[in-house]
Amino acid sequence: MAVAATEGASEAGHAAAGPSALRLAVVAALVVVGTFFLCVGTIGLLRFPDVYNRMHATSKATTLGAASMFLAGFVRFGPFGAGLTSLVGIVFLFVTAPTGAHLISRAARKLDVGMYGDEE
Repeated sequence: MAVAATEGASEAGHAAAGPSALRLAVVAALVVVGTFFLCVGTIGLLRFPDVYNRMHATSKATTLGAASMFLAGFVRFGPFGAGLTSLVGIVFLFVTAPTGAHLISRAARKLDVGMYGDEE
């Protein structure tokens, strides 16, 4: 009888010990996707010729990459605590990244920064 009670407690401990294999696979996939987009944004920043192309590459790719990372945090930690912080981070990212990109392009245009290939 004591052995059966110990086995039941052991199984319950394993279930509460950590996330399932599927959840960890989803987290790993989101981290890989996020890393890919962040690397693409970095390559775009280094390779593109002018401020407008660089801004476009970094704002779009970085938004997708960072949002994937935040989403991985949400999947891993759930809807409370760190998971809620991840959701707030996603909202903050989607509000600030386009605004920042718009202001950078507007400032560049007001300073008469030309596009690559424009000859005046």
